[in-house]
Amino acid sequence: ETVRSPRVAAAEEVEALMEVKLTILGMLIYATMGAYLVAFILSAFGLKRTGEWVYAAGFAVALGAVVLRGIEVGHVPLKNLFEVFLFLGMLVFPLSVFSRKVLGVGGWMWDMAVGVAVLLPAGFVFDAGPARLMPALQSPLFVPHVLCYVTAYAILAKAACFATGHAFGYTEPITTDRCRAAHKLVCLGLPLLTFGLVLGAWWGKLAWGDYWNWDPKEMWSLTAWLIHLGYFHFRAMYGRRYTRVGAAFIIAGTCANIITLLWVNFSRLFAGLHSYA
Repeated sequence: ETVRSPRVAAAEEVEALMEVKLTILGMLIYATMGAYLVAFILSAFGLKRTGEWVYAAGFAVALGAVVLRGIEVGHVPLKNLFEVFLFLGMLVFPLSVFSRKVLGVGGWMWDMAVGVAVLLPAGFVFDAGPARLMPALQSPLFVPHVLCYVTAYAILAKAACFATGHAFGYTEPITTDRCRAAHKLVCLGLPLLTFGLVLGAWWGKLAWGDYWNWDPKEMWSLTAWLIHLGYFHFRAMYGRRYTRVGAAFIIAGTCANIITLLWVNFSRLFAGLHSYA
């Protein structure tokens, strides 16, 4: 057998991961990424209004991709990581609009960058092969449970962006605004995280006979929820004096969300009842 050098093996693994999807769905994903990237560049150069229109056009394409995927698979496309990241790429624009109109929170330019980032795995890494829902997922709780979590992840990731800016910022009025923005977003995201956790426990009882099965995904979901809950507890006690510590809670909570979403699904160490995701 031919012995490959570690460098060659690593290059082959990267090439295998970075698979271009030459399908209509793939083209829609790449078009969305291009629109978000152009919108980000336009906004960075001061053409914010034009950038927002391009951002909206990207959302329209992303929505088309989600609808197309739903037609292909015959269900709401939230079954696996490809579909979840595709959905997240569509979700960033409505979240931007809601944050500005309802919460008074901006950050559109960074939402555009996040939109590109979450579509990268959908466009180049995760398998896009259509798969029907297995019996365990054919439940009325499937959509509300996953939708609560996906929406909460997007909101709390946006909060973590503001929290990071607050933690490492030095201009007091700006950092204070970022702290307030992060807090408003966590106030919105934590109830959704809670609903997702409760619906998951209910579904677990119906599917597996128990509300709680000590599954790795359940444990990390609970960890993320407790970290965000700890943020509110800390803020109530010390938040006015140690706002950067509060920001660290938000960042840590988002890291726990990422572990729940990604590492638990990929790592054999964390294999459990949710491994099919």
